[in-house]
Amino acid sequence: MKISSRFRSVAVGVIAAAGVGFASTAYADSGTIRFAVYKAAFFIGGSGGEGTLTFHGRRYPISVGAVSGGFAFGVSKTYFRGTVRNIRRARDVAGVYGAAGGGGALGKGAQVIVMTNDKGAQLELSGRQVGLQVNADLSGMSISLK
Repeated sequence: MKISSRFRSVAVGVIAAAGVGFASTAYADSGTIRFAVYKAAFFIGGSGGEGTLTFHGRRYPISVGAVSGGFAFGVSKTYFRGTVRNIRRARDVAGVYGAAGGGGALGKGAQVIVMTNDKGAQLELSGRQVGLQVNADLSGMSISLK
């Protein structure tokens, strides 16, 4: 049975493209991230903080800023820690992340969140919260390397 050269070319192209896709996923790595964020809100909220990304044994200082809107009021400080996945370089963690969520703290509370930026970096965070805050809102968070 003879295979046409056009079919063979298409098959080789598909296999090559799949290989590149698997190779790029295989080279993606993960790191750990920690930061503290202060938040104040009365329907519209703002927050900011700083922390550290640890990637391939090196520490990178980061800045965090966020804006939220919806049902939100109060003041709190949250200490986040977690994993950042699907990054190849430390600068891949930089970008804008979006989330919808809700939570609250009366004295002490907890938060868990998973977010992805436009480069595909995925943050899986958990945090302990201190303060008085109630929220059900949409928020955007920006992380930058210092």
